[in-house]
Amino acid sequence: MRNPSPGYAITVRVEAPASAGATGGLVAAVQHAGGSLTALDIAESTHDRLVVDVTYDASDADHAEDIAEALAQVPNVSVRKVSDRTFLMHLGGKLEVNPKVPLKHRDDLSRAYTPGVARICLAIAANPADARRLTIKRNTVAVVTDGSAVLGLGNIGPAAALPVMEGKAALFKQFAGVDAWPVCLDTQDTEEIIAIVKAIAPVYGGINLEDIAAPRCFEIERRLRDELDIPVFHDDQHGTAIVVLAALTNALRVVGKDISRIRIAVSGVGAAGHAIIELLLAQGATDIVACGRAGAIHAGQSYDDPDRQWIAQHTNRSHEEGSLRDVLKGSDVFIGVSAPNLLTGDDIATMADDAIVFALANPDPEVDPLAAGEHAAVVATGRSDYPNQINNVLCFPGFFRGMLDAGAKDITQEVMVAAATAIANSVTGEELNASYIVPSVFDPVVAPAVAHAVRAAIEPLAPHEAQVTPVGKVL
Repeated sequence: MRNPSPGYAITVRVEAPASAGATGGLVAAVQHAGGSLTALDIAESTHDRLVVDVTYDASDADHAEDIAEALAQVPNVSVRKVSDRTFLMHLGGKLEVNPKVPLKHRDDLSRAYTPGVARICLAIAANPADARRLTIKRNTVAVVTDGSAVLGLGNIGPAAALPVMEGKAALFKQFAGVDAWPVCLDTQDTEEIIAIVKAIAPVYGGINLEDIAAPRCFEIERRLRDELDIPVFHDDQHGTAIVVLAALTNALRVVGKDISRIRIAVSGVGAAGHAIIELLLAQGATDIVACGRAGAIHAGQSYDDPDRQWIAQHTNRSHEEGSLRDVLKGSDVFIGVSAPNLLTGDDIATMADDAIVFALANPDPEVDPLAAGEHAAVVATGRSDYPNQINNVLCFPGFFRGMLDAGAKDITQEVMVAAATAIANSVTGEELNASYIVPSVFDPVVAPAVAHAVRAAIEPLAPHEAQVTPVGKVL
């Protein structure tokens, strides 16, 4: 697919003649090269020359260079500079720390820092639960990765993962007012990761595990959930599962099918696939067949990976064997969280009538969305340049907002279903159609709705929040 994207936004500064047709030649060059022109700005002008900033979207880095070269080939035009706007956005990072209190004079300093801060330290020492009220802990999340499974880029390491974690932290703040911070660990040892996260946990009200490869991520999440007193959420697993359930709920409404009576084919049995299957089963799905690289997972085989063995025991009730294409035939729903270009439109044509296709491999999905749309009733991807983007930002900001506000630790299936229901219900009956099964990530209703649903699902079981210890009792 060659679809220009703002992720490859380029500004080329060129010098051109001050003639009526000069800018027209620049526009034509971008369009002929397959770019999407977004701006044409005159930066300088003299009686015979123009300096023009040509801004366009390309489909990838090579395409961006092709368009810049096409501009350079316009007669009497010279390229001065090529600027990648995505790289410019990341210069110096995307986060900063700002104080919430004034520090303008000596009195402010005496309260915010020494000597006044010592009284707060003593209060927390006497009653550690007060840390939630008297520090950043109640509103702060650690975004933890080891860099082993970053986006679709693979094991690129912690430093290369940092831009993603910065972006994740920015989304927490933008959509739910949660202060999140990247924690990129230079180790991929399970025990070391667990020990480090436990050691830094006093600062944070929650842990968001991100881009840690399976099967290591399962053990890390399970252990941390057992050993910490704050919520631990693996977004690649449970965030994805929640948004997929929300989208599937609405897609089934569009086609008039019931989750308990449909056949679901899942491609990918890693972190996301496992969590999706688990949540769909909890919501009433009865016929799921999952496929790994070697084909269908079934109870007739024995698997060294306990999580894959769990899938074998809880899905594929007819013990079906064969490839993904075999499994897909007659299925009502396809959910892909695996690899690009596994299927064609002809494969989608073998599915049941009014089929639903969620091809979520990123940036290139399991099947071309346009080809899938020729045969399926509803198509969703993980991309922002097609309708129905399945994006975890619909979930994790509001989800953590609700968990932090409730002061809760345990993330149950009931809480995750409540979050999925809130996302699905953010699309009204008047809005719902085959091209709009999930709300926009910029819809201001979503994060508060998810937070409210999470808190409502928790609070009947949650203890009352601790009260701040009166200062007089510790001095």
